[in-house]
This record gives sequence, C-alpha cells and structure tokens, in this order.
Amino acid sequence: MIHQNKLRIFLECLENYKHDVPLSKYLKEFYKRNKQMGSRDRKMLSHMMYSYFRLGNACPNNTFEERLNIALLLTATENDSSISMFKPEWFIHISKPIKERVEFLKTIFSDFKLEDVLPLQHLLSEKINKQAFVDSHFVQPDLFLRAVKGKEEKLQQFLNEQNINFEQEGTCFRLANASKIEEPTEYLFEVQDKSSQATQQFMHPKLNEYWWDCCSASGGKSLLLKELEPDAYLMCSDNRESILSNLDERFKRAGITKYKRRLIDLKAEIQSFEPETFDGIIVDTPCTGSGTWARTPERIVQVDENNVQYFSDLQFAITDNAIQFLKKGKDLLYITCSAFALENEKVIERLQAKHNITIKEMKYIEGYEDKADTMFVALLSCEL
Repeated sequence: MIHQNKLRIFLECLENYKHDVPLSKYLKEFYKRNKQMGSRDRKMLSHMMYSYFRLGNACPNNTFEERLNIALLLTATENDSSISMFKPEWFIHISKPIKERVEFLKTIFSDFKLEDVLPLQHLLSEKINKQAFVDSHFVQPDLFLRAVKGKEEKLQQFLNEQNINFEQEGTCFRLANASKIEEPTEYLFEVQDKSSQATQQFMHPKLNEYWWDCCSASGGKSLLLKELEPDAYLMCSDNRESILSNLDERFKRAGITKYKRRLIDLKAEIQSFEPETFDGIIVDTPCTGSGTWARTPERIVQVDENNVQYFSDLQFAITDNAIQFLKKGKDLLYITCSAFALENEKVIERLQAKHNITIKEMKYIEGYEDKADTMFVALLSCEL
C-alpha cells in the first residue's frame, strides 16, 4: 500500500513537470501545493525524481515504474532504503559496482544499455574518461562552500555549531548535498562548486589593472578575481538586467564597491569600449552545462546535437567580439561547464585561426572524479 501511494505521487509529479524550470524549483512549488507531505515523503519523492532523470534516454519503451526501478537500483547507496521498498529482491545488488548492477539489469531488460543513459557521447572531448563520466551521473554531487578569505576558522565553528559534517581543503568546504545550512549573520561563505572555485588558479590580476567579466551572470568568477586582487578595477556585463541586479546584491553582501556593471549583448556590435581597453578578460560563456548534468539530470534529455552547435557558435561569437578589447600581451580566460569538445577545444581552434593568440594553458577540471562539476578552462594570451 505504501509502495503504491508513493508511486502514485511520483507519477503525478512526473506528469506535471514540463521542463520549463529547473527540477529543484519545480519540486519546491510542488511541495508548497502539497503541504500534507512530511519531510520524509518530500525527501523520498525528490530522490525518486532525480534518480528517474539520471536514467537519461535508457529503456525508453519500458513503463515509468520499470524505468524508476532501474534508476533506483543504479543510484542506490548502502544507506538508501528506496529500492527495498519498490524492489526488495534487488536490494542485495546495491553494494555492487555500477558495472555489475548493469549486467544484472540486462538479464531482466534485454534492451538496457548504459551508453543510452547519456546522449551525444560521441561529442565528448577525448580528454574525458567517458566511462567514469557516465557513471558519475548516478551519483549526487556534493555541496561546496567557498570560505571568505581569512574566515576559514569562523566557518568551521559555524558549521560545527550546526552539527554539519564537512571536509576542508583550504578555503573549499565539502558537505553532503542534503545539508541544511542556516544563513549566518556574518558574511562567511559563498555556495560555489569545487571546480568553479578551481578556476581562480588561472586568474592573475595585478594592482589597479582593469578586468572585464563579460558574461558575469551573478558574479561568481568576479568574486574570485576580487579575492585575489581587491584593488583591481572590474567591469561586469551580462545581457540580462535581472541577473545584474542579483550581482549587485551579491557584491553588496561581499562589501565590493570598486566595480562597474553594464547591460551588453555580446552577440551584437559593441561600441562601449575602445580597442585594447582591458588588462584581462573572463569569458564564462553560456553552454549546454553538460558538465553539471549529474547535479541537474533533468537537462540530460533536453539537449540535442543542434543545441550543442548553437552554443558552440554563440561561444565563438561572444569571445570573438570580446577579444578585440584585450590589451596586447594580456590574458583572456575562457571557461565553460561543458564536457563537449565542440564547445571547448573546437572554439579555441576557431579563435586561433582568426586571432594572433597563444594557449598558455588548457585543461578540463574533472569534477566527475570528485563528486563535483566538470569544467573546461583555456588561458589565452593576445600576442604583441
């Protein structure tokens, strides 16, 4: 009876999700409309929904219930009771590696293929370990905090007071994804993925230099830059006023006042600056977000090859437009949270074919090996 009731609620929730908002936002609204659900019920439903979408395109001809059961087995941990509720006879398999669970599932569902879980694998960069990348989508990434520089001990104390377990590596704090954190009265941290934090090592601002974060969104990379050099001048731009308003609030909280912000569409001709204006440019471009799909698995089934090509062309157009304002001999940092070569190495190749630039460093930050997002960074220098 309990099993059937939970399945009914899951099917209702799944049927009404139209993919027009992130799954996390949709679930919050769903729980507001269904206030009778307790915390355990909400936790269970969230797990079922996220697990279901982690199955990607596999077993499209099976029933919703069958696909859910497959997903629950693949995402199960030793502390997970959901599979024992829906398929108790499968519980003995949850301690086995993903590869062995897959082999077991193939004995029941002959059409199940692990390669169907993630679409467009042929577009993954050759630098990506494909098997590890696919397997990572069955694991919920951790929650990461970046401690404000100099406040690491205060953040430790704050988390200890709330009985929240954490692992610390410098200013990066790793927490379980389900951790509930109260808002501190003092500015102690930013919520920021570990891989995103790692992009800071490619930034080299100097005193009084003028930098441009040209796809700034709410300012995550700009905050990293200002932490390295508080006295660097900063221009933040985006093509969405609402996002820039969020940036203003975030900077106010961080005590940052030495910056300008502008609404700029980098796909169009820019007349706001003179050529060679900036000492450094950060281009954190819009992308498919394929490196974050373990965190947002609902996106797996929303992206096709046309989307990847669209973003690749957009990324080139934005960077091509921005690079004219970079001073000769200075750095441009290109960033995506994608694992597709078309959005990464191929864009850099197109830029090299048009501009006199050199690659100082280019790599993937392989978050799929570390319960974090996967990102691509390329540090480019505009030649003298």
